[in-house]
Amino acid sequence: MKPEDEFPELESLTAEEAATRLADLASEIDRHDKAYHQKDAPEISDAEYDRLRRLNTAIEAQFPEMIRSDSPSRTIGAAPAAGFGKVTHSRPMLSLDNAFDDDDVENFVGRVRRFLGLSEDETVEIVAEPKIDGLSISLRYEDGKYVQAATRGDGAVGENVTANVATISDIPKTLGPNAPAVVEIRGEVYMRHDDFAALNRTREENGQAVFANPRNAAAGSLRQLDVSVTASRNLKMFAYAAGELSAPVGDSHGAWLAQLEDWGFSVNPQSAVCQTTADVLKIYRAIGEGRAELPYDIDGVVYKVNRHDWQERLGMVSRAPRWAIAHKFPAEQAQTILEKITIQVGRTGAITPVANLLPITVGGVVVGRATLHNEDEIRRKDVREGDTVVIQRAGDVIPQIVRVVEEKRPPSSQPFAFPTVCPCDLQTPVIRQEGEVVARCSGELACPYQQVERIRHFVSRDAFDIDGLGEKQVKAFFDRGLVRTPVDIFDLEANDSNALDPLKRWEGWGEKSVTKLYAAIDARRSIAFDRLIYGLGIRQIGQATARLLARQYGDLGTWHNAMAQAAAERADNPDEMKKPELVGEHYADLCNIDQIGISVADELTAFFSEPHNLEILKGLEERLDVETLEAPAADTAVAGKTVVFTGTLITMTRGEAKAKAESLGAKVSGSVSKKTDYVVVGADAGSKAKKAQDLGVTVLSEDEWQTMIT
Repeated sequence: MKPEDEFPELESLTAEEAATRLADLASEIDRHDKAYHQKDAPEISDAEYDRLRRLNTAIEAQFPEMIRSDSPSRTIGAAPAAGFGKVTHSRPMLSLDNAFDDDDVENFVGRVRRFLGLSEDETVEIVAEPKIDGLSISLRYEDGKYVQAATRGDGAVGENVTANVATISDIPKTLGPNAPAVVEIRGEVYMRHDDFAALNRTREENGQAVFANPRNAAAGSLRQLDVSVTASRNLKMFAYAAGELSAPVGDSHGAWLAQLEDWGFSVNPQSAVCQTTADVLKIYRAIGEGRAELPYDIDGVVYKVNRHDWQERLGMVSRAPRWAIAHKFPAEQAQTILEKITIQVGRTGAITPVANLLPITVGGVVVGRATLHNEDEIRRKDVREGDTVVIQRAGDVIPQIVRVVEEKRPPSSQPFAFPTVCPCDLQTPVIRQEGEVVARCSGELACPYQQVERIRHFVSRDAFDIDGLGEKQVKAFFDRGLVRTPVDIFDLEANDSNALDPLKRWEGWGEKSVTKLYAAIDARRSIAFDRLIYGLGIRQIGQATARLLARQYGDLGTWHNAMAQAAAERADNPDEMKKPELVGEHYADLCNIDQIGISVADELTAFFSEPHNLEILKGLEERLDVETLEAPAADTAVAGKTVVFTGTLITMTRGEAKAKAESLGAKVSGSVSKKTDYVVVGADAGSKAKKAQDLGVTVLSEDEWQTMIT
C-alpha cells in the first residue's frame, strides 16, 4: 500500500503541520519503546505501533528537511536500524539438489558409491530428516557464547540478523563447556501453523495484508528492522547442520544431531539413521503420510550421508554438496482455466510461451501464470487457450501444467499457433536451429526484449544484486533511454544530476528512494570476478562455470585477453570441431578446462566476437573494481597448478581426485599441454602420459600425488 493510500491526510499536510506532527510522533513512539523494552508493559498493539512508525516515515519522506535529530528513524536500540549489515559466511551455505521420485534416490546413493569407489555390499548409512519449509539461518558461537546470526543470502553473503534471532526462545545463548572455540550451527527458522493463523487474524482485523504462507510469515518476521516485532511473532528453529568448526564434533551426522540436542537446540524428532535405500524410502513415505498433522510445514525429506569422513571426500559440486539431497513431496494439483498464451523473450532470445491462468490457490500460494517451456511442449500436451488444465507447483515451487482436461474443452478451441516473428517492434524472424528445442528471436542485440532481460540478469541477485533495480525499474529506465546497457547503470547518478526531469520527480520515486538506489549502485562498483562473468549473461555460463573461469584465469584482464585471443583463433578456423588444438593455443586451453568443452567455449568466443559486447565489457572495466576470486587453500603445494588425471586410480575415484585437487586450489584440465604442471597417472595410462613425457611435464604416480597433497 502506498503511503498516500494509508494516510490520505498527507496530501494536504503543510510544512508547519508536518513539523508539529513529527515532534508528537517522536515523543509518542519513544514512550511506547520504553513501555515495551524497559517495562515489558506495551500500551498498544503491534499493529498500532507499526502504523505510527509508518506514518513517521511517510511524513519524513514528504518533508525530508523536517527530519528531527530525535526522530525514531535515527534513534538506536529500540528504533529500527537503517537496514541489515552483510555477513560473509566462513563456509558457504549450500543449497541442495532435488530428488522427485524413488529412482532419483536410488541414483543418489549409486552416485555416492561410485564416487567413493564402494562395493555394492558396503553399507552407506543415510540420515533422513524432514525438510522444514522456513528460512535458513547460521548461528555463530565463540567460546561458547552466541555472537552472531546471518541469513543464507546468496550462500556466500547473508544479512546480519543477530539481534532478531536472539529473540527466538529455541536458541540457547550459551553452549556447554565441551563446545569448540568456534561453532557455527545452521538450521531453519519457521512459524507454527497456530501462530501463523493467529498472526494473520490480527493483521486482517487491523486491515493489513495477510501472509500467503508460514514460510513468508517467518521470513518477514525475522527481517523486521524493529526487533520487538520479531520478538512478538513466536518464531521457532530446528538445528541440523554445521558451518565453521574450530574442532571436529563427532564422526557422523547422527552424532552431530545428538550434540545439538545436548547443547539445548531443537532437533527434529523424526530424523532417523537408515541402513538401506529401502529404509530411506520407508521413512520418506511415513513422514509424507503424517505431513498434514504436523504443526509446521515441510516440503520433503533431506537425505545426508552419515559419515563425516565420507562427506569430506564427497565435497560439493557447484553450490550443492554431493553428500546430500532433498526428496520433494509430490506437488499439489488443482484445476483452472488457461485464459491466454503469451510470449516472453529472454536475454538470449529464447522464445518462451507462458500460460496466463484464472488465478487459483495451490499449496497455499495463488498461481496465475505457468511456463509452457517451448513449442514442442505445447504440441505434446495440446494446450490451447480456453482449456481447463490441471496445474501443480513442481517441488511445491514452480507452477506447471500437467495436462488438459479434454472433456471440458470448448467446441470452438483452436491449436495454438507458435509465433514465427518476435513480438518486439522489430518483428524479426523466430528461428529454431536444427537439434534445438528452443526457438529464438534472430534480432539479438537489436531486440529490445533481449536488451531489457540482459540488464535484468545483470542486476539480479546472483549477479550484481542491486537493490531497487527490479523488473519494473529496469523497464522504466530502458524505455526512457537512461539504461540501455549495464554500463549505463553506473552512469545513472551522473546523468540524473544534469537531467531536466530528475528521477526524484518520477512517480513512485522520492529523495529517499533515489538516494538508496544510488547507494546500492555505488556498493556494486566493487564486485567479485565470478559475479561479473555471470552477470554478462553469456549463454551456458551459469554461476558454477563463471566461478570456474574466474579461478582458472585469475583476474579480469587475463581472462579478457585470453578470450579475445581464443575468439580470433576460432574466427580463423570456424569449421574445426573436434580438435581444439588445431584452432589455436588459447582456444585449446579454454576447451581443456575440466567441465568446459567445445560447446561452452564456442559460446564464450561468440560473445567476445561481438563488438557491442566488447564495448560493454570495456565500459565496465573502466567503472568497476573487479576483485580477484580468492582460490581455496592457496597455501597448498598444488594451489594454482594445472593437473591432469589419467588412467585408473586405486585409492580414489577420478571424480574424487578432481574434487580434492580443486578444493586445494589446483586447476583440473582434461588434456595435456605445455601449460600443464602435473599429470597423475593410474593403471593403464595411455596417450596423455606419453604426451606429458614428450612435453617434459612432471608425471606423478598416484602415491606421489597423495604424498604431495597430504
